[in-house]
Amino acid sequence: MRYRLTFVIGLALGYVLGSRAGRERYEQLKKSARQFAQNPAVRNAAESAAQQSREVAGKALHSVSERVGDRVPDSVADRVRSLRERSRGGQGDDWGTTNT
Repeated sequence: MRYRLTFVIGLALGYVLGSRAGRERYEQLKKSARQFAQNPAVRNAAESAAQQSREVAGKALHSVSERVGDRVPDSVADRVRSLRERSRGGQGDDWGTTNT
């Protein structure tokens, strides 16, 4: 019972303090987050992380496909093959995503 009471008091306190900060503080935090996301250094870091993850995913796909080989049922292999062919038309990688 003590833990419930502590939780309810904490919830009420958080609500009161949050409402006092109000919309103005929310807008200030939103503006700061937007400025951070538009920073060129942050954008470059995000793009390089995305590129590295695509490379790692491609290597993982290659490694798994070598190990699994013919053990995949034909229906699954046909489905994967059709998805790859469809994604290649849109300049996608092996995962069906675009290189943006």
